[in-house]
Amino acid sequence: MSEYGFWTLAQQDPNHLALVTPEGREIPAGELLANCNRLTHGLRALGLKSGDCVATVLANGPEMIEVYLATFQAGLYLTPINHHLTASEIAYIVTDSEAKVLIASSRFAAECRQAADDAGMAPEHRFASGVIDGFRPYAQLGAGQREEAPEQRSAGQVMNYTSGTTGRPKGVRRTLLPYEPDAVASMYAMFLAMFGIEPGGKGVHLTGSPLYHTAVLTFAASSLHYGHTVVLMDKWGPETSLELMEKYRVSSSHMVPTQFHRLLALTEQKRSSYDLSSLRHMIHAAAPCPVDIKRRMIEWWGPCIYEYYAASEGGGTLVTPQEWLEYPGTVGRAWAGSDIRILDDEGKDCPPNQPGTVYILLANADFEYHKDKDKTAENRRDGYFTVGDIGYLNEQGYLFLCDRKTDMIISGGVNIYPAETEAALLSHPKVGDAAVFGIPHSDWGEEVKAVIEAASGVEAGDELARELDAHCKANLAKYKCPRSFDFIEEMPRDPNGKLYKRKLRDPYWKNRNVPSEPATRQAASDSGRSPSSVAIRP
Repeated sequence: MSEYGFWTLAQQDPNHLALVTPEGREIPAGELLANCNRLTHGLRALGLKSGDCVATVLANGPEMIEVYLATFQAGLYLTPINHHLTASEIAYIVTDSEAKVLIASSRFAAECRQAADDAGMAPEHRFASGVIDGFRPYAQLGAGQREEAPEQRSAGQVMNYTSGTTGRPKGVRRTLLPYEPDAVASMYAMFLAMFGIEPGGKGVHLTGSPLYHTAVLTFAASSLHYGHTVVLMDKWGPETSLELMEKYRVSSSHMVPTQFHRLLALTEQKRSSYDLSSLRHMIHAAAPCPVDIKRRMIEWWGPCIYEYYAASEGGGTLVTPQEWLEYPGTVGRAWAGSDIRILDDEGKDCPPNQPGTVYILLANADFEYHKDKDKTAENRRDGYFTVGDIGYLNEQGYLFLCDRKTDMIISGGVNIYPAETEAALLSHPKVGDAAVFGIPHSDWGEEVKAVIEAASGVEAGDELARELDAHCKANLAKYKCPRSFDFIEEMPRDPNGKLYKRKLRDPYWKNRNVPSEPATRQAASDSGRSPSSVAIRP
């Protein structure tokens, strides 16, 4: 008998506020439980059996939570798909996952309709929140079904798709566990305990990023299984998030460094006008956080900011606010049951403070890439796996990340980590966002390029480029400084803050033998930014 798990807790206290939708509708646990039970019965009525897969292309809303809860108690795999993908990319995941049902939002109607056709999804197994031609209404999936719990409940799994290190995305597939859903959910929810989060009480979790992300759904679901209230945002905004934190007395959230940067861009008057005394565990991950930004956030919110390092495949490390203040920049030490190794290109362990490829112990988080045994084997070494990150361990065993291996710049034989240069640029008050990457250079192989989104009200151009060049040279070794700057109106990021750096970088490499100036102009045109490139020379 499990102590936690949404289904158990909802029966014990059906009036508990479980979910707040982006529109502000408050859904008690009993109502959410009844909806997910009807949905489970509806999926089984379609013929789905344990081990089958349901794919979703949904925005943040009650439907995504209901589908998660329904599939998890029916022994099904759930594959949430990034709704920014094209029709062909969605069709690939639907086909590769062997999804028996596709549930989509009408906001993404054109892409989902084409994807369903390309994937050969049966018309009676297509469902839409809203209206999509050729899709049945989502409400029909549970219509007329019983509100009682289904028989023969068994734990399901989420099979997220990740690109891993290279190539087309692959599903991270784990074996279904032969236990009651509540028992498995309780085990997963205990992940929150590593951050000091306690079950029950008045816990409120704010979900500001898309639920198709592994960590975002994990934290939202675990909060439900812990008996906490989950507040959903459809689109994250800095001031809106502060309003919700104050209104619902939010105690936890899962964030990314980009969101910290945008919060700090608010005026001091706005930042100080909200009551944030309820914040207890504000957790961030997904990318290296510039030291200056995190320090300023701790000064504002107090010692409630926790960080971890993990991947869809597993994890990881964790660092408390107190530890981070002692070792600024670290993403922590290996958590219980995990381990970290840093290996060089020959597979040998690196000594302390020497960067290499980060490998994480599989332990009980074993997985395989769906339908790709070669890819599964490629990222393994002696029971450890990697997603291609570069980092090092200090003498105390704290991990410091440098960058993704694929993003590393090699200029004149020297390794340059863009995240370090980006952190320096983001510390400048006139920078709203920054991306750094390598572009072709005839002598050095690559040179450092910076693309800048100027802060609100700041004019981009030569003067700002000279100011940023001086700022970089005052804070970085010369070889790490950008040799030229481009300016863009808005950086290509998804709502979770993930930067689509390839959209900025690829045009420079498209015509390797073309002189740099035409390449710069082409890149400006392809990415939708103004063709403004400022070269900085010694």
